[in-house]
Amino acid sequence: MSVVNLNKARKAKSKADNKAMADENAARFGQTKAARVLDATSVSQAKARLDQLKFEDE
Repeated sequence: MSVVNLNKARKAKSKADNKAMADENAARFGQTKAARVLDATSVSQAKARLDQLKFEDE
């Protein structure tokens, strides 16, 4: 049976949890401003195109 320093184990677990959260946040919020603008314009263009193709009965 080996001796485990609980303080080191706690710190290692905390670091691993923080690293996982940082990776998740980087994936969620890690887009550049140019990429966000490009996505927003493509969404708005697609919505405008869809609105143009809709049939409206009067």
